[in-house]
Amino acid sequence: MALPTSLDSLPLFACLSESDRQELAKHAVEVPIKKGQFIFREGDPADWFHIVTEGNVKCVKSNPEGREVTLKVLMPGDLFCCEASAFSGDSHPGCAQSMGEGTVIKIHRKTMLDVIQRNPEAAVSIINYLSQRLRESQDNAKAFALDRAEQRVAALLVNLAERSGVQESQGIRISVRLTHQDLADMAGLTKETTSRILSRFKKDHIIAGHGKKLVILHLPRLQEMAPHAMP
Repeated sequence: MALPTSLDSLPLFACLSESDRQELAKHAVEVPIKKGQFIFREGDPADWFHIVTEGNVKCVKSNPEGREVTLKVLMPGDLFCCEASAFSGDSHPGCAQSMGEGTVIKIHRKTMLDVIQRNPEAAVSIINYLSQRLRESQDNAKAFALDRAEQRVAALLVNLAERSGVQESQGIRISVRLTHQDLADMAGLTKETTSRILSRFKKDHIIAGHGKKLVILHLPRLQEMAPHAMP
C-alpha cells in the first residue's frame, strides 16, 4: 500500500527518500475504526506508531475515580502516542478511542526506528515533534494553574476552530462532535463550570449550537479572551 498523500505534510515523512517511503508503506497497516473503538488501552505495549488518516481520535486517561477523562482530540495527519513508542518502547500511558468512523495507519516501532536511524533529518523532526508535545503539556499546566476558567474555554475553542473549523454562512462550525464533558476535561474544568461559560458565550452571541454541533460566531472575541490557544 502507499502512504496517504495527506501524510506528506508531516515533516517526519516529507524529508524521507522515496525508497524509505516505500519501506514504510510496505510495513504500514491500515486499520478501519468505528465509533467508540479503543485503538489501544492504557498499559498496552507501545509497539506501534499510530497516525490518524480519517476521522477523529481522542486521547483519554482514567482518573482516580475510574472515569475516563478526555485529554486531547486528534485530527487527520496527527501522529499519536509516539512518546512511548519512540524511545522507551514502554506501555501506553493512556488510551486512544475513536470518536467515529475512520482509519488509522500503524507502523511498527522497529520499522520506524530503522528508517529514522538512516535519516538524521527524520530524527531531528521527531525530536522537534516530541519537543512540541512537551511544550503543549507545559502550556496546559500553566493554563490550568494561572488562567481563569473563561480564558481556558476560549483558548480551547480557538484551537478547535483553527484545527477542525469549517467556514459556513453562519460562522465557523467545529467539525469534531464533542460533549460538554469532553470540553470540560480538555479545559481542566468541571462540566458545570464549562456549561455555564458556554451558555454565557451563547448569550453574548459568540457561539451558537451545542457541543455536538458548535458554531463559532465571533472568533475575534474568543481570541481576545484567550491568552493562548490550548493544544
